[in-house]
Formats: sequence, C-alpha cells, structure tokens
Amino acid sequence: MKLKEVDLYQPIQKYFKRKGYEVYGEVKDCDIAIMKEDLLIIVELKLNLSVDLLIQATKRQRLSEHVYIAVPKPKKHNPRSKKWRDTCHLLRKLELGLILVSFSEKRKRVEVVIEPTPFHRPISMGKAKYLRQAIIKEMNGRSADYNIGGSSRKQIMTAYRENCVQIACYLEKHGELSPKALVQMGTGKKTQSILSKNYYGWFIRIKRGVYILSEKGKQEIKEYPDLVAYYRQ
Repeated sequence: MKLKEVDLYQPIQKYFKRKGYEVYGEVKDCDIAIMKEDLLIIVELKLNLSVDLLIQATKRQRLSEHVYIAVPKPKKHNPRSKKWRDTCHLLRKLELGLILVSFSEKRKRVEVVIEPTPFHRPISMGKAKYLRQAIIKEMNGRSADYNIGGSSRKQIMTAYRENCVQIACYLEKHGELSPKALVQMGTGKKTQSILSKNYYGWFIRIKRGVYILSEKGKQEIKEYPDLVAYYRQ
C-alpha cells in the first residue's frame, strides 16, 4: 500500500505519548504539536526530504526551538553513505531534528536520528581543519585559475598537474636536468617525487639523477597552452 503523510502521525503520536507528552494533530498549520509543561515541540510530516520541507520546518522555528521533520525510513537506508551524512550535516546546521518512521507488517517503529540542538560552527570547523588546510594548500600551489567552476567532464588542473607541466616545460626548454637543478629553477620540493613516480609518463630517466621529457610529455603538455606559455616566459 502506498504511504501517505497521515500514516506517519499515529506512530509519532504513540512515541511521544509514551514519554508523557500531550500530542495534537494539525494545530495552526503545524502537522503535529507536542507539549510537556512549557516545552513545545513541532513535527512536520513529509514522504520525502525536500527543500520545501526544510523551508517549512525552518519557518516553524519562529514558534519553537524544538522542530523535527519526520519522513518514512528509506527502504535502502545506508547511514554511512556520503549523501546521507551530508543530509544529516545540513539538518544539524539548520538545527532541525529528524525522525524516521519504518513500516513493517508487524509494527511501526519511530527512530529519532537527530535532536534539534544548537549548531556549533567552531566545533564543526575544527573537525574540518585538515580539509580547510588542504584547500588553501591547493590554491597556493596554482599559479592562476585554469579551471571553470562547475565543470564535471573537463580535466581539472590541480596543483600537482600544474607542477608536472612546469617541470615538463623546463625539461623541454633546457634538455637534460637533475631534480636539484629543477628545484633551483623553482619547481618545488615535490620535484624528485614527481619525476620518480612519473604518474603521467612524461619523464624519462636517462641516467642516475638526470631526466628528459618523453615524447608523450611533449604532446600532452600541448593540451595546456596557457600554462605552457606562462612557464616558457
């Protein structure tokens, strides 16, 4: 049987009544209003998480700090998936609670996944400090903006790729060079690693500590004319 929003009401009603709350449906445009002493809880019901639901729920925060959204538990629910973790992060940032209602032949189960608690931005940023540092490091490793934001199929010019192009340009111009000589030209501390790992197949070691540019490298750096022109100056 296809679920309806009203099917969510009774399980949530029973859940909160067992905890000693008074529960009322459809109160002043609120799907569920719940009371215990001076505490007011509001629950908005929907069959799917959507932007409209988030807008509706955040509007209810004008009335109470304790606002939940309730949806049916997805059949293929994976709490470890990136999409689900990102969704939960958004709900926490909006300070909204989340209730999942699962339906089976024998019973209906209510699971409070997120409580509507204040979001602490400093704590959140502290947990992501390594990602922040990686973003800044990547930006500092690029000489200019060679990418178009929003691109999905086009090859992205990363700091690592640019460093490879830089080394390739110097080898093309000067011929045989050692990692030490390249570093003195400004190719950076990753030069030795880039040459030895040779991820793109652009470099050839002709003898110990000496490299040249491969034919593959000569052809493929032509795909980056702006960057090549910059390092040939």
